[in-house]
Amino acid sequence: MTTTAIEAAVLRVIDEMHANLGQELTIDDMARTAMFSKFHFTRVFRDVTGTSPGRFLSALRLQEAKRLLLETEFSVADISSQVGYSSVGTFSSRFKSCVGVSPSMFRELDGFTPEIGSEPAATAEVPTVHGALRGRVHLPEDREPGHCFVGLFPTPVPQGQPVCCVVLDGPGSFELRDVPVGTWYVLVHSVPYGLEHMPSGTGDADVVSVGSYGPVTAHEDTLLMPAEITLRPLDALDPPILMALLDLRTDALHRIAG
Repeated sequence: MTTTAIEAAVLRVIDEMHANLGQELTIDDMARTAMFSKFHFTRVFRDVTGTSPGRFLSALRLQEAKRLLLETEFSVADISSQVGYSSVGTFSSRFKSCVGVSPSMFRELDGFTPEIGSEPAATAEVPTVHGALRGRVHLPEDREPGHCFVGLFPTPVPQGQPVCCVVLDGPGSFELRDVPVGTWYVLVHSVPYGLEHMPSGTGDADVVSVGSYGPVTAHEDTLLMPAEITLRPLDALDPPILMALLDLRTDALHRIAG
């Protein structure tokens, strides 16, 4: 089967996910939509999107919850039910873990956060690399430039707190310091200047530029190769951007922990 046909099958499943965010959708259901065996489907889906079908569906549900929190007056309990959660407590806990703030705070802050903390991955038991991960973000000529969020994450899905991060004024060189030993993904998110008011994962995907690098494994006392990342349009096959981004309309740009 060609790459195009495989991606088309995965897109059918993603369309089904969008249409059934509030309903139970099993791996068997998805595999039938893709017309693959269950085990082949799971592997193919991960190869195409970078994550499992279950995690992708969960991310879509939280992405929809973000939209509903900003664009409607539904209660948090109503929204949790609409996106498939039977327990508002479970929904709120999952939302805060992936987005970085609680549902009510996300609504109160208009979809942004005043600062981004870093995941406490570097401890006495988890040493850091002596140095940093450096690289450069490139922007094709057909994409509009803007601020670039660059974060280091344990998975290919931009959710939760990054291990370390930086916000660039625009495409160019970056440095992520104190990288812990482990395997990581560098994920980049950018929107054009003037659209800083657009919360991540809730606006027009056509204007969002994304890029990634990894997996990259950091070993103690070794140098990491420079990361060259070329941005591209956000695609339907990309996992949603769940984490709340910095409010660049304030001075929060200079208050990044990590």
